[in-house]
Amino acid sequence: MIVSLNWLCEYLDGAAHAALAKRHDELVDRLTMSGLNHEGTEPVGDDQAIDLEVTSNRADCLGHIGVAREVSVLLDIPLSVPDPQPVTGTEAIDKLCNVEINSDKCFRYTARLVKGVKIGPSPDWMVNRLAALGIESINNVVDITNYVMFECGQPLHAYDFAKLDGGKIIVRNANEKEEFLAIDHKTYPLDPAMCMIADAKNAVAIGGVMGGADSEISDATTDVLVEAAYFDQLSVRKTARQLNLHSPSAFRFERDVDSAQLDWASRRCCELILELAGGTLCEGMLDVGQPPAKLPDVTLRFAQLKRVLGIEIPADVATEILSNLGLSIISSDKESVTATAPSWRKDLTREVDLVEEVGRIYGFDKVPDDALVPMAASMRPKTDRVVDKIRNVMTSAGFDEAMTATMVPEKWATAFSPWTDQQPIISSQPMLGVLEKASRNIGAVSMLRRSLVPSLIEARRINEFRGNDDINLFETAKVYLHNPKSHLPDQPTKLAIVSGMDFFAIKGIVETIVAQLSPKSKVVAEPCSDPLFDPSQSANLSVDGKRLGLVGKVSASAQSDFRLRSPATVAEIDIAVLESLAVLIPIHENQSQFQPMSRDFNFIVENEIHWSDLENTILENGGQLIESIDYRETFRDPKKDGENKKRLLLSIVLRSATATLTGEEAEVVCKKIIGACEKSHGAVLLG
Repeated sequence: MIVSLNWLCEYLDGAAHAALAKRHDELVDRLTMSGLNHEGTEPVGDDQAIDLEVTSNRADCLGHIGVAREVSVLLDIPLSVPDPQPVTGTEAIDKLCNVEINSDKCFRYTARLVKGVKIGPSPDWMVNRLAALGIESINNVVDITNYVMFECGQPLHAYDFAKLDGGKIIVRNANEKEEFLAIDHKTYPLDPAMCMIADAKNAVAIGGVMGGADSEISDATTDVLVEAAYFDQLSVRKTARQLNLHSPSAFRFERDVDSAQLDWASRRCCELILELAGGTLCEGMLDVGQPPAKLPDVTLRFAQLKRVLGIEIPADVATEILSNLGLSIISSDKESVTATAPSWRKDLTREVDLVEEVGRIYGFDKVPDDALVPMAASMRPKTDRVVDKIRNVMTSAGFDEAMTATMVPEKWATAFSPWTDQQPIISSQPMLGVLEKASRNIGAVSMLRRSLVPSLIEARRINEFRGNDDINLFETAKVYLHNPKSHLPDQPTKLAIVSGMDFFAIKGIVETIVAQLSPKSKVVAEPCSDPLFDPSQSANLSVDGKRLGLVGKVSASAQSDFRLRSPATVAEIDIAVLESLAVLIPIHENQSQFQPMSRDFNFIVENEIHWSDLENTILENGGQLIESIDYRETFRDPKKDGENKKRLLLSIVLRSATATLTGEEAEVVCKKIIGACEKSHGAVLLG
């Protein structure tokens, strides 16, 4: 927000200009400490343009009067806000015009009509005021609407009344495939969700964003309809972004305006039109829609000032600060004060908001560095603690953490989607820049990712291209899945892995993560047929009956599609499942003091038999004596074993928790395992 010092002083005590010129450093320091960060000051003619950063909750400071209120309280200078009282004629506006609201995107709409104006240049004082803000003068009526907006923060619009068909204002949603010619003389395609201002036939403005060329003020204009309205914040923001049509009006509506000041802004605008352009103001104002909402009463307990800020602030000082800020004091005693915020401070709804207001005006610089403010340690969310454990496992395994873009090209969005069959969500604002430059021929980056894997594969490809072949990456982030039952997508957090390691190594890392989070849970692998993977080295993973994710070696065709130079293995895991089974409190488990005993098995099985099938059978029949089971290798010798046969070599470790295991006891377990594998899978032990 650019503030003209000359203009600002108009709302302060008569001697303010000289005082503020001398106290410039103090002024910007107090404004910064109170929340309006000073970005810089530039001389503009005989004026100074002060650039202030206004946070989104302080829309009241997007006008000079709002900043003047702050300066008045901070520097104890009397505030003087004009009370416009334009003289009206005898002709009633409701005989000439009417307003209808047929859209939920507009909460209130007011209109006044000035007849017989003379369009011409603005006086020098107004031209200079607007120039200090970087606004070019157009004509007296348009300049007045801009002037009042920068004065109070309420956007206004002036229509050539003669160009409004039927003398009607109809607030409606845009029609299907409707187009609109704006005052920048560009045509914009509209969406039915957009709010439009129309006359009896055509649209004349995009509500809260920009007026139309067909009804703009020109030298031939004689009758002016002045609009002051209150539009839905979200609607204006979406419309401005979708059309890439940003304006000072939209900027203010997006941050919410004070609907209670519509009448003041309208009167002020008409008063200046009568003064600078002449004419006659019709009697009355058309006012359609909802009245301003009453803000809640808020009670501030003075003890909270000490508890939150760490310093004592006298009760009478705190009450005076709130009153000076425009709050209506309902009741006050030694313990507390109850007040109602003014219409321009909708952000003051809680006790802590009043604590902040008192603190920033009293001066946060008065809070010593060693102030004792009681604090309680907060519990970190379970998801964060689970992700930390995942991160520890991955970095210990030699992986680097990656961070990729949320939006991806269509090719990536459709290449791999293990979590949903719904179509990817398309953004109305495609992302351009680094990703597109780094990845040629990928198309528009316009879809929200349904998986992290394609982005990580691309990161691996870039590393390979730059000569970094030994690249192992992981990422924990959200994916975006269309939910037909909701306006918002589901946003689950996933873990993705990409590596040059083989399938079994990555599967082992996933198993290690599960073991770290839930030592008693067992990962179950089942066949997977995703086209991204090599069918012989891929698996769907589950744990405790819940789908955990999948892991697989990238197939030769997918490797070519993603332009990878060397083989890669990927995995994607649902962190919500890991969170559901995680045991985050360390649990002691006694370690056996007795010697282990290992045995090797070399089974001949059919090619269709998966390692996971054999593993599960061994675990089921080995009982509590099996401490671990490890896959060694797969070997094929068609001449010796047959065309459709393979050998699976594995090792098991046996150990008893109560006594030294004897050879006879181990032999009993081994025979049971061999018999079960032969019965269930036709496995033949190679002697």
